[in-house]
Amino acid sequence: MGTNGRSTKLPLVPLPKGSVLLPGVTLRIPVSNRPDLANLLSSLVDKPSKRDASTITFGCVPLNSPFLSRDGQQLLEGDDSDSERKEEYDSIDAGQARKEDLFRYGTIGKVIGVQRRAYSEPFLLVQGSQRFTIKKVLRDRPYFEAEVFIHDESNSGQGDADVAALFQQLRQLSRELLTLLRLSSLLSAASSRLSPLVARKFELYISKTELTQAGKLADFMADVSDASFEEKLRILGSLDVKERLERVVEILTRQAQHIKSSVRVTTVGSTSFPSSGMDISQIDPRERELLAKRAISGLSGMTPPSGRGNDEEKEPNEVDELQQKLNDAQLSPEARKVADKELKRLRKMNPANAEYGVCRTYLENLSEIPWTKVTEDQLGPDTLKNARKQLDEDHYGLERIKKRLLEYLAVLRLKQSTNSDVERQISGLSKDLDASAVGDVEKDVPLLSETDRVALETRLEILKSKRMTDKSPILLLVGPPGTGKTSLARSVAASLGRKFHRISLGGVRDEAEIRGHRRTYVAAMPGLIVNGLKKVGVANPVILLDEIDKVGGANFQGDPSAAMLEVLDPEQNHTFTDHYINIPIDLSKVLFLATANSLETIPAPLLDRMETISLSGYTTVEKRHIAKQHLIPKQIRSNGLTEGQVNLSDEVIDKTITSYTRESGVRNLEREIGSICRHKAVQYADAGDADRLVDYNPVVSIDDLEDILGIERFEEEIAEKHGRPGVVTGLVAYSTGGQGSILFIEVADMPGNGRVQLTGKLGDVLKESVEVALTWVKAHSFELGLTHDPSEDIMKSRSLHVHCPSGAIPKDGPSAGLAHAVALISLFSNKPVPPQIAMTGEVSLRGRVMPVGGIKEKLIGALRAGVKTVLLPDHNRKDVKDVPQEVKDGLEIVYVKHIWEGLRQVWPDAQWPGQHQMNFVESRL
Repeated sequence: MGTNGRSTKLPLVPLPKGSVLLPGVTLRIPVSNRPDLANLLSSLVDKPSKRDASTITFGCVPLNSPFLSRDGQQLLEGDDSDSERKEEYDSIDAGQARKEDLFRYGTIGKVIGVQRRAYSEPFLLVQGSQRFTIKKVLRDRPYFEAEVFIHDESNSGQGDADVAALFQQLRQLSRELLTLLRLSSLLSAASSRLSPLVARKFELYISKTELTQAGKLADFMADVSDASFEEKLRILGSLDVKERLERVVEILTRQAQHIKSSVRVTTVGSTSFPSSGMDISQIDPRERELLAKRAISGLSGMTPPSGRGNDEEKEPNEVDELQQKLNDAQLSPEARKVADKELKRLRKMNPANAEYGVCRTYLENLSEIPWTKVTEDQLGPDTLKNARKQLDEDHYGLERIKKRLLEYLAVLRLKQSTNSDVERQISGLSKDLDASAVGDVEKDVPLLSETDRVALETRLEILKSKRMTDKSPILLLVGPPGTGKTSLARSVAASLGRKFHRISLGGVRDEAEIRGHRRTYVAAMPGLIVNGLKKVGVANPVILLDEIDKVGGANFQGDPSAAMLEVLDPEQNHTFTDHYINIPIDLSKVLFLATANSLETIPAPLLDRMETISLSGYTTVEKRHIAKQHLIPKQIRSNGLTEGQVNLSDEVIDKTITSYTRESGVRNLEREIGSICRHKAVQYADAGDADRLVDYNPVVSIDDLEDILGIERFEEEIAEKHGRPGVVTGLVAYSTGGQGSILFIEVADMPGNGRVQLTGKLGDVLKESVEVALTWVKAHSFELGLTHDPSEDIMKSRSLHVHCPSGAIPKDGPSAGLAHAVALISLFSNKPVPPQIAMTGEVSLRGRVMPVGGIKEKLIGALRAGVKTVLLPDHNRKDVKDVPQEVKDGLEIVYVKHIWEGLRQVWPDAQWPGQHQMNFVESRL
């Protein structure tokens, strides 16, 4: 009965769709695209304790049929949900199978080798040994593992008369099937799915099989017979040998009857006999001997389907198959003309000719290009809403690019609506024109005059010209690494409902990689653009041209960046010509997205063809939102934890961002969050091993960060609590990291002769800001009350030292002129500047405050450093609109146009000798 056995834990491998491994049978399992199989083999090889000394074994489980229950005993036919189950089964892949997709029974498989033929994927050769029943699936990642019951049937069936009778019947049917197979292959009057090579294996196996091996013979015959997938599943699930024999006998009886009915014997030598009956004994003994010899020689001379003889039979049909593929490809008129010409050449060509393979490969490429096949855009009432939701779910911020894509969708929808109306008018007008050409008495349509007919045709042409073509924009996303440019392109494809393809242009140095090689060259092939279209199979995908700023320039292999000009020109790419295809291809329906880190290395003509959208580095506030919405959940899943097992507060996230990362993107931030999650994973695993999960604390505090991530890598400037004369808080945006921060400007004077010393690793622009600020203060020293005589030089008997701390960090840019002027006035007048006031802006010699950049980053850095009031140039008022609302609520932002206006904000109660001039300047502003 097969009830003896044992329970054990066993790793499982789902078999490819439609495959069943039975005991005693060998099966090939593809290795490609099977991460679960790779993980399992790696685990078994790395840990010899899990396997025998010389073999690797695991459980092989077939995927369940949509028409069978999981136990294989009940055939579910006639159900209304048949089609739904069939669709669900077709979508299942062995590499992504769930535990619900597995059949209840399986076979222990032993790896006996690896098979790989040239130009084909590798296979794992596995031999089945024993049946088992799945009791409980313990896990499904990184590979399946289950508790199973292994059945032992070594002595099953002995002493049972019914089993013995069925076994003899099975042996007789097997021999009869072998004879019929040999006759059918000899007479070529019928075809059988049973390979002749396997038939030769029958004779040895059948003759040696005894009653104790009845179950094994049934399994072997079921595997080589013409059994359906569902029948093999039910045989696998037949633990009772008697039941298994009955089912296999039924299958073999059916196959033998099928061969008898399909083979029609007319003559063998001089002997004739009717097609019905086919009793071998009716043939003359000498003729029968000759027949057997011819059958055996025919079997030994036959080769598998991949052999030469089979190729010669299929060779004449290759051109016809190629022609059918070209007909299905819906070629453009130009491509159809070239394809017909090449097909005629191919039919006249000798297959041994070297040009034959070149011509055939070219036609195959033509048939694989999507000339007219497109993805239908589902542009309904909810299109814009769904696209906006998709983009918001995948990315935080990036409002400009989201706005541009929604505009593109809206334009597409309006074009589609307009074209639908135009098509209806064209259809109606064409029907009227056809009916009036001959007149229609029944419908009372008279025959038109030539003048009216010309008028109708002119109107039809005008309507056709009103059709709107879809010229997709070429968008260039420019920004620092890690800001989501590449992942944004995938979201764009998902929101549009189109297929996506990525082309990496980094390091491309050969023009032929873009445009393809000429067909006259050896190993010629199409370029990256055509190959991308072949891969996606539609003419309107989203193609990402990644790292376009790293394409090579002109060299001895051509100029790849110049080859991109035609690809990325909306006015030209509807007739893009690849050197290999040499037929115009329409790329106007392709939505090209390009990414670059900088614009300096992109040639001006190429840059002019693209619509540039800049992605600035993320601020601390944006990084916090990205971490909470995307990075933390992703890292928790990646490190084997679940939601709720790691708890990071906003303070911990901000500390990680400011003290352990200083970058524009979020890649390093994701790595640091991953380190935190791995640390908590170790704690959780230790608590689980000690059965003390109640003591596990998922909360990560700020004090824990130093133990997890090490000492702080970056230190933030904090606004001082007490003001001192000559010290001013400025604002700076670190361009390398996208972070904003405050910058202290310190000015000290000493006896001297007017010399000015600058320290703090200042750039040329910042040095010039100090000189301009000093010149303005010297020119207005009398109005500021710093001298008693308008002609007196305030620097006559003193020297200055201007210093910006954090000297290791390079500082440059037009942003500190106002801060330098206020620092000098504070030093000379001995008036301290309130430390909660920070300022930015450049000054001119006339004292005007000029606009600067990086306002968003600077204001966020000021709020983080504890600043309360910020002085900004009045011209930067528009830039504050992009600042997050929580930053604007936490700061008092004051706009100034002139230094005098800034001084009134810094020292509102101070009285200056040049007060009237200050009032005059403010009235003029």
